[in-house]
Amino acid sequence: MKIGITCYPSVGGSGVIATELGIQMAQRGHEVHFISSSVPFRLGHNYDNIYTHRTEVNDYSVFKYPPYDITLSSKISEVIDRYELDVIHMHYAIPHAVCGILARQMSHRKNVGIVTTLHGTDITVLGHDMSLVSAIKFGIDHSDITTSVSNSLTQETYDLIQPKSDIKTVYNFVDESRFNTENRLEIKKELKEKLNIPEQAKVLMHTSNFRKIKNVDDIVKTFYETSKSIDCHLVLVGDGPDMYSIRTLVSDLGIEDRVHFSGQQTDVSDYYKLSDAFLLLSAKESFGLAMLEAMYCGAVPIGSTAGGISEVIQHEQTGYVVEIGNYKQAAEHLIRLLNDEALYEKMQQAMLKDVNERFNMEKIVTEYENLYIKLQAGADNDERDTF
Repeated sequence: MKIGITCYPSVGGSGVIATELGIQMAQRGHEVHFISSSVPFRLGHNYDNIYTHRTEVNDYSVFKYPPYDITLSSKISEVIDRYELDVIHMHYAIPHAVCGILARQMSHRKNVGIVTTLHGTDITVLGHDMSLVSAIKFGIDHSDITTSVSNSLTQETYDLIQPKSDIKTVYNFVDESRFNTENRLEIKKELKEKLNIPEQAKVLMHTSNFRKIKNVDDIVKTFYETSKSIDCHLVLVGDGPDMYSIRTLVSDLGIEDRVHFSGQQTDVSDYYKLSDAFLLLSAKESFGLAMLEAMYCGAVPIGSTAGGISEVIQHEQTGYVVEIGNYKQAAEHLIRLLNDEALYEKMQQAMLKDVNERFNMEKIVTEYENLYIKLQAGADNDERDTF
């Protein structure tokens, strides 16, 4: 099968899932074409059966803004025709699903199937902008299959956008060959020495793009409360617009010697293995892919009730869930957990068993593959939307 994939190539959950899915499809023998503004960041080296097509956006003076959407649609159409794609998978309703729909109309292959995956921001943020609701609805209703990454996001899409089409929840997954507990103790020891963290200290971790919506200030406050009772350090991986205010908060609380700002990392798996607990206390979160990666590496999660987080964490069995903004309760859970080795071990083992059963990579990749096969099988029997 020949599959086209369009996603944002930068750091973020949607780009990660799109890239990992493409890699897995290529390893199953399918031909995969990434169509994007640049090579996806997780596509670190050359893979058999994977091709990349960059969209070049020219800045013509006649346009106030570079016409990214039109240029991308034209490129997708070109790749559909040149490589005779069977299916295109658009990650995000806008602009990518709409671009894919336009590309199909521009293409000679009107029967190419369109799968659209909703990842969160296109609904939880853009869906509240009434000027964009019609475009999002159009993208969903004119895709052949629409999926979302959590039941919470599926329901929010129905509530906000009110599409006519069915939306199928297909959970995110991680590359289990990279995110696992192998060499966890050795890596923990090495990184503690590198970061100058005492061997006996517990390590809390968070990684994100440090936007307001991630509530990183609550994570710092959780750590501060926890550190009153537990010998622990906090490792923050990533960067973003809230970084200055977070550094200021750390300084104001007088905890600079126990908070480590590690910046952007191309491979965060070692940092997950370093961590005893992973914190994700967002105000909005469709799934929490970084949290799932950390769980696979053995870090027990503390998450907020935002979006799909509580679908990933089974409260008091595989981690803890607290109300958004309740950093004191998060600290109470951490203190209890990190003070009780037997409880920690029990919860960690339950967590590892649960994620391997519910978010198994082979199972979820097969779900997507079956959706592609379904569209390919029906392609000869109908013509897609022609408006």
